Amino acid sequence: MMHKRFAQKKNESFEGRLRVVSFFIVLFAGVLVYRLADLQVFASDELRATALRQYSTVRTLIPPRGIIYYTDRDSNTLYPLATNRMFNHLYAVPRDVKNVDAYTEALLPLLEPFGLTEETVRQRLGKPNDIYEPLVHKLTDEQLKPFIDLALPGIAWEDEDWRYYPEHDTLAQVVGFVGVRDNERVGQYGLEGEFEDELRGKEGLLEGAVDVTGRLIQSGPTQRQEPVQGIDFVLTIDRTIQGYVCDQLKQRVLEVAAESGQVVIVDPKSGAVLAMCSYPAFDPNNYGDVKDISVYLNPVIANGYEPGSIFKPMTLAGAIDADRITPETTYVDEGSVSIGGYVISNFDGIGRGEVNMIAVLEQSLNTGAMFAERQIGNDLFRSYVENFGFGRMTGIELGNENSGDIRSLYKKSDIYFATPSFGQGITTTPIQMVMAYAALANGGTLMKPYIIKEKIRNGTVIERTQPEEVGKPVSLRAATVMGGMLVSVINEGYDNHGGVPGYYIAGKTGTAQVASGGRYVDKTIHSFAGYGPVDQPVFAMLIKLDYPKNGRFASSTAAPLFGAISKFLLTYFEVPPTVH
Repeated sequence: MMHKRFAQKKNESFEGRLRVVSFFIVLFAGVLVYRLADLQVFASDELRATALRQYSTVRTLIPPRGIIYYTDRDSNTLYPLATNRMFNHLYAVPRDVKNVDAYTEALLPLLEPFGLTEETVRQRLGKPNDIYEPLVHKLTDEQLKPFIDLALPGIAWEDEDWRYYPEHDTLAQVVGFVGVRDNERVGQYGLEGEFEDELRGKEGLLEGAVDVTGRLIQSGPTQRQEPVQGIDFVLTIDRTIQGYVCDQLKQRVLEVAAESGQVVIVDPKSGAVLAMCSYPAFDPNNYGDVKDISVYLNPVIANGYEPGSIFKPMTLAGAIDADRITPETTYVDEGSVSIGGYVISNFDGIGRGEVNMIAVLEQSLNTGAMFAERQIGNDLFRSYVENFGFGRMTGIELGNENSGDIRSLYKKSDIYFATPSFGQGITTTPIQMVMAYAALANGGTLMKPYIIKEKIRNGTVIERTQPEEVGKPVSLRAATVMGGMLVSVINEGYDNHGGVPGYYIAGKTGTAQVASGGRYVDKTIHSFAGYGPVDQPVFAMLIKLDYPKNGRFASSTAAPLFGAISKFLLTYFEVPPTVH
């Protein structure tokens, strides 16, 4: 009986173990089926991609980046400002470097000028199993030769295509540069940044079989999607004018010991920019060498400043347009005016007695600009300021444009309208200011400035910029009257250094105090704005000199530069003299 019960228990134990084993067999089979289904159905795309990566390659085909050109009046030759150039890339294959100390000693004198330290060189060479370590990019053939002469195994080089700027600092802030961001070359600042997508084109693809070393099998089947070349740009900038203006500006900035300076010249009839120069600039081929990255910004469009007396013609033009004054309208100048507890004076604090509006501009009287503003009234004055384009971006095809600041004109107190009448308490940009003068030159019609003349793909023009009117701040009559008054400013006023013998040139200086920390400090910005000849203008120009130390007023710093450039432009455009 005992034996029988023991046998029964033994059978039950065997059956239990069998059930456990069966359970695990079924579980294993289920996992196996699920894994097979996952691999064959759910993960098939991933597996296929993995296989492709093992036995084939997909390579990106980089298109040629679009070229940026400018030209000149005398020829149809296109001169590249930004183009593509083949350089050399020096690299190491550390696994082939047998003696790191000897290699470092030989290479270091050649690598140090490119910013590599001994520690960096040793680190890059001292990786026994590494097959690639970059050393120096963008070497010219001449720079590469000393490395070739060393004939060190494991030191190699290859061609690489880089952006190149043959005109160096000419138009650097306009063009920008191609730099490296997140290990990718991208356009930054200027046109390179603003039109990155159009200039870089569209990448292509090459897919094909590879051998065990990862090299493409040339005889094997391949699929190729061709890259789309970037778009070429032709600028409105005139190469001859730009070169002359930049040389003159640099010379003048150094002569008057200014911190910086800008010149912008436009065609008043179309709004096309003929020259846009800033000093100091930078070489986009070596953009990393700059000490202050603010030099990348284009101050002609990005920097707002209080314009000072060059704003007075806008105030008087509005008053003439509104029939509130004429050139012969008089007022009594006492040298200063009290408004809301503030005393505002002329630049010299001296009163001239009874004077007319021509004298207001000739002698740059702040009290006269305030008188004209009061004749208009605050609301209408604000409308004229806005209609001349102040307080909003011009829309020129460049990034980082500043809209200026005219918010004070929305306050209630009269003081917030009195000071803007002569260019204080509001800010403008050089491009806004030159376009306002261009509107006076263009019979009262304000044009949109533009700097891109054409866009070209594969030799065919795909887009050509058309001049665009954006408003008519004053009538033809008011613009014509103001032109005559501005001619008198140069011929009879303080600003006679801005004139050109034989021509009627319209212009006005501005010596603007600089505000800092809520008060005006002992720094000034000198400007001269104008156009000519007044009867058939071929240019409108603004000159701005920042914080000059040699020369108290713009009449002795900016005006002579305006006169010299004006004379050059009239000769260049073959404009015959009209005054004998």
